[in-house]
Parts: sequence; C-alpha cells; structure tokens
Amino acid sequence: MEFIKSPLNYTGGKYKILEHIIPTFPLGIHNFVDLFAGGLNVGINVQADTIYVNDQITYLIDMFTYFRDSDLEELLKNIKARIAEYGLTDTNADGYLELRKEYNKSKKILDLFILTCFSFNHQIRFNSKHEFNTPFGKERSSYNASIERNLIHFVKALHEKNIVFSNVDFTAFDFTVLNPGDLVYCDPPYLITTGPYNDGKRGFKDWTEVEETQLLKLLDGLNEQGVHFALSNVFCHNGNTNELLIEWSKKYNVHYIDKSYANCSYNFKDRNTKTVEVLVTNFERRESEWQQMKLEI
Repeated sequence: MEFIKSPLNYTGGKYKILEHIIPTFPLGIHNFVDLFAGGLNVGINVQADTIYVNDQITYLIDMFTYFRDSDLEELLKNIKARIAEYGLTDTNADGYLELRKEYNKSKKILDLFILTCFSFNHQIRFNSKHEFNTPFGKERSSYNASIERNLIHFVKALHEKNIVFSNVDFTAFDFTVLNPGDLVYCDPPYLITTGPYNDGKRGFKDWTEVEETQLLKLLDGLNEQGVHFALSNVFCHNGNTNELLIEWSKKYNVHYIDKSYANCSYNFKDRNTKTVEVLVTNFERRESEWQQMKLEI
C-alpha cells in the first residue's frame, strides 16, 4: 500500500512509520479522530466514514481547510504565481525574507505554505508573538517536484474524504460524537522530548506532566466507553524515561516500532542512548485483516 505524504515537514511527523501504525487499526471505522493532527500524515491515510482532524496549532488547521476548499489547479497556479512574484529560489534569501515579512503582517495562509517550502529543512516555527521565524533554507529548500506531487495527492484526498476540522485543546474536543468501536489516534507532544511545539516559547500551550496525566485519564475514559484508541509515544529518549507512561501502558497493548524491543522488560536503563518508540492500543488487530485489505487495494 502506498501512503499519502503530507506536503508539510512537520516536527514529529509519522509518515516514515505509517506501515507500523495504520496496519494496527481495525477495519470498518465509522468515526476516526486525529486528536493531535500535526502534519496530518496519519489522518489523511485512514479509511473511515468521518475523519475528525484537530490540533491546537491554528495555522495547521487553517492550512488544511484552505487546501480542502481550494480548486487544485487554481491552487497550483497561485503558488507558482506567488513564487514568481517574489523571485523565490533556493538561493534568494532576500525574496524569502521579504515574503516572510509580508506573511507576518497579512497572515495569508498560502504564503505560509510557500514559506515552508523554502525554509530551513522545510520547518514551521513561530516565536512567542506567533510570527513565523524559520530561517531561509539556502541551497537546500525549494518548492520542488516532490513537494508538488505530495501536495496534489494530499489535496485530492482532502477533497475525497469526509473530514471535520477543529482547533481546540485536546481536553476541549467533543468526544460525544463517538460511539463504541470508533477510534481516537493520539500523537501528542512527548513529555521527555522538547520541540518547537511543546517548549512553551512559541505562543502555544506547552506539555508537562499535567497534560500527560490528563491525556492518559482521557484515554482510560474512552476505553471504559468502548471507544478504541491508539497512542504514539516514546518510553525512552536520550537517557530519559517516561515512567508515568510505562506504568500506565501495562493495562493495554504495547506495539514496539523497533521490534527488537518487543520482548524486553520495562527497565531500559541499559538502553539510555536509544529512543524506544511505541504505539499503545486498547485493542488487538488480526494480521489476516490487514493482509486481506492489502489484497483488496
């Protein structure tokens, strides 16, 4: 199965490990919630009657909504026209900085996408005033054929799927839309790692043990209601261990992204230099279901 790749290089994106995530999901999903959508690599690849896409980062949801509501050919034409207007190339830093200055005044969502194409490592980063401040990706970043191809597939999927967007804190999402058997996927900021989305310095809510505990209790509540959940996270990273998550996960099914950890204990002290990435679910999938779906596709 070929997965759709988000046109955004969002920190923590799950495109590279979709083959370890999507196959765990049950078939015949009615309502699917991507609670911390980020670059939307997971939600855009799910087959469900209704897909709820949520993130606290306003600009992400605005961009996805803009893509969904745009005619594809018109969108591509407008992107190329804007690039030509500012003379953007992988060496024209002045044009990039001029567009960045214009975006921070106007907040035009198309300009934000174009900026990510030419920014350092295609990253999206804001300061505490919500000003886009990613530096120029000199001789490395541009709007290229690969990004355009990803954008085309992504926008077509947005047009085809039944997607409901929201921009609220995860604690404020309306879970009353869900029924037993529906699925909530969570890829929250990781408690033991720090990125531009959870350091508390970018004008957005940071992630502490308070939020971690709230999320785990929320997932326990969904489990009691018969709602399925899948949680992406890490047990260990750069010498840090998330003991809170490890202890909580013992109640559920733990899928190790790196299969070499599948038979190890919860004591990772000898593996401090490793990142132990996991998917925690309150359900099990039969491999035969996934194989059958691949045959049908």
